[in-house]
This record gives sequence, structure tokens and C-alpha cells, in this order.
Amino acid sequence: MRLTRWWCGMLATLMFLTAAAEEPASYRAGTERFVSEMARKHGFAKAELALLMGQARYSREVMDAVRRPFEAKPWYKYRPIFLTDKRVQGGAAFWRENRGLLERAQAIYGVPPQIIAAIIGVETNYGGNLGKHRVIDALSTLGFSYPERADFFRKELEALLLLTREESIDALGLRGSYAGAMGLPQFIPSSYRAYAVDFDGDGRRNLWESKADAIGSVGNYFQQHGWKAGGPVALTTRITDGVPRGIAPAGKKPVKPSISLDRLKAAGITAAAHLPGTTRVTLLRLQAPAPEYWLGLENFYVITRYNHSNLYAMAVYQLSREIRTAYEAERFIRK
Repeated sequence: MRLTRWWCGMLATLMFLTAAAEEPASYRAGTERFVSEMARKHGFAKAELALLMGQARYSREVMDAVRRPFEAKPWYKYRPIFLTDKRVQGGAAFWRENRGLLERAQAIYGVPPQIIAAIIGVETNYGGNLGKHRVIDALSTLGFSYPERADFFRKELEALLLLTREESIDALGLRGSYAGAMGLPQFIPSSYRAYAVDFDGDGRRNLWESKADAIGSVGNYFQQHGWKAGGPVALTTRITDGVPRGIAPAGKKPVKPSISLDRLKAAGITAAAHLPGTTRVTLLRLQAPAPEYWLGLENFYVITRYNHSNLYAMAVYQLSREIRTAYEAERFIRK
């Protein structure tokens, strides 16, 4: 037993030394500046916060992951990651098991069950993958040693510490994605603070263990970002002679709808929808062996506020349609 404990201690020491050796100079320097700033801005006890942040660790795995996001893939490779039979059936099951909660969320926030289910399905496979990284490690690594978006991740680390203080949560115990997203719906800390709701009424906002809180929080997030209850999300369209001059289709980057259906129709682009000609849309072009063209409406743009990617929003939308089909088919069979 003593030998085993000795080896365990040695292994822990070696792991710590290895992690420390990988740290760029920016990591500890950034930690020290951050501790002083948080003490000044938010009244944290400097010694206590320094002790806490001293237990955060630089993560090479996080740095590697952030440089190869799924959204960098072309659409025809991105889509199969999320549009699987298992995820569709999982979404229908999630809807059945949480029907009352989803219907209540729709009544309050206007967001249909299939959209909420699809968000949670894409994010964590209905809670099956909540993330393996300590959130404090992920955010400190990116906030202090990822210059491309360091400001963003430092603000999220700031929001994390404020959140854990407000909610009496152990900052070292939280796990999530490589980008610091947490819980079933994968809220980053600032979104957690701003949009998470106590939907089960137990006095806590718990996005890890409470499906009610996760469902209500997704609904609230969408409503706060402009979701229009009962409104369409996206429409298919065909372009056979190339995109007309003067109309630039969006690729992966979201663009707020600004082109009227009337203008598109005049240019020879139409969609089967009974909508006013003044309705504004975004023409989307998705990369595939034969490019796919869609029209994204306001609700499509709202989905991109959750993850700033047209690929993500389209995956959520298409998954939601498949979930609804599977759910309704099973209800029909049961009748």
C-alpha cells in the first residue's frame, strides 16, 4: 500500500511538473494580472483568489482543440456529425420524457420543443457529453495564452468567478467544453449569468443536473435574442444559373437578414412559402459537392446567436425537423 501511494504521489508530481513545463510565460503572468484586476474591480480577496487561480492549469489539449473547431469543416462533412439516426431518436425520446417542460417553455418563450431538443442534442447529445475539461483551466488557458481571442476568454473567466461566487459553486469542480461552455445546453459563463433560469423552482439555476432548468434557459436565451414564436426558420431554394449579380450569398459567417423576398424573386430566386414579399432573408450557400442554397430568416439568425456559425444553425434546424418527424411518427403508432 505504501509503495502504491508513493508511486501515486510521484505520478502526480510528474504530471504537475510536465504541465508547468508546458506553460508559456504568458500564462502565469496573465494569472497574476487577472488576480489583481478581479480584486480591484469586484472586491475578491486577493490572497484567496491567488490561491484559487494557483490551482488552475494550462492545457495543451485545450489549445489544440480550439484550433480545430467543427465549424471549420465544410457543410457536407459537418452535417453528418449531428444528423444521425441515434441523435434523431435521442431527440424524440428527450421530447417524450420532458414533454410537459418543453410545452411549458414553448408557452412562456415561444420556442418549439424540437428546437430546444435539437440545441441540447447538438451541444451535449442530451446530456451524454457534458465536457471533460475543467472550466477554469480552459478559460485561463485561452484567456492568457490564446492571443487571437484572449480578451473574450478573459471576460468569460471573469464571468465564471462572478457566477461561482453568486451561486456558491466550487469553481474548481466545474467541467465543460474546451471553450468553457457548461451544462446540458453548454452556456458560457456570461450567458449562464444572463440567461439561465430556475425553471424547476428549487431556488437554484442548475444546468448540469436539472433538465427543467436547461430547457427553460434555452427558451429564455432564444426569446431574449429575438425569437419570433410561430415564425419560419429557413427555406430551401434552387439556383440553376448562378447567383445573380449584386446578391452575395453568406457562407459560414452569419449575416443578419437584409434582402427582401421581392428582390430575390425579381432576380430569379424563389422559395415555396406564403410570406410577404417584404420579408427579409439571408441567402445562404452551403459547401457540398453540389452547393446547397437556403434562405435564412430572422429565427435562423437567432440560432446563430447561440453559436456564431451558419453551419451550426442549419444543423440545429435540420435536426429539429428530423426530431419532430420521429416524435410525431411514434405518437401516431401509439395511437
